[in-house]
Amino acid sequence: MVDFRLYLITDRTQTAGRALPAVVADALRGGLRAVQLREKDLTGSQLFELAGELRKVTREHGAQLLINDRIDIALAVAADGVHLGSSSLPVAAARRILGSDRVIGYSAHSLDEAQQAERDGADFVTFGPVYATPAKLPFGEPLGPSLLAQAARKLSIPVFALGGVKISSVSEVMSSGAHGIALISAIIAAPDPTAATASLLRTIAHHDCSS
Repeated sequence: MVDFRLYLITDRTQTAGRALPAVVADALRGGLRAVQLREKDLTGSQLFELAGELRKVTREHGAQLLINDRIDIALAVAADGVHLGSSSLPVAAARRILGSDRVIGYSAHSLDEAQQAERDGADFVTFGPVYATPAKLPFGEPLGPSLLAQAARKLSIPVFALGGVKISSVSEVMSSGAHGIALISAIIAAPDPTAATASLLRTIAHHDCSS
């Protein structure tokens, strides 16, 4: 179910005025295969409308769509799953609602939290922040590649490096044992999301070939 290595998290405030579905569609043309819709300030009806648009473009490209927190929206638009965190409905409860066919991702900010998410039924975790990033300041100091490596060793589910990951740091996090990378601005804010996505995927593939 987790057959992707690059996980895009949305933030429509970083698109430089471009429509979010258009930016996501550009990234999908570059090879992206998984998107998390994360627009926490939208109302339920607004999020439902946007999720429907993203469901359409992800389906056209054979990509997965996960909805942040909102299990109801995920079910309503037939998304592939949800992404949860410490303030969300617990993973085990979400699994009971969603069944075994849908994907559950979890945002972990410590090794203990990541291991608990795995025990509760998460399919993968994002682990971070690995590097300093303004979006993750509330979660404290960066965890760094060494803790990422510990998580990758101790978990049997895929671990995605999150937080300040840029193309220049992809090799480092992949060498730490990460299954893949999760990010926002490196694609969402890129002038050419298609090229940025393709470049990131090439870098991941190059690491796979050289390791």
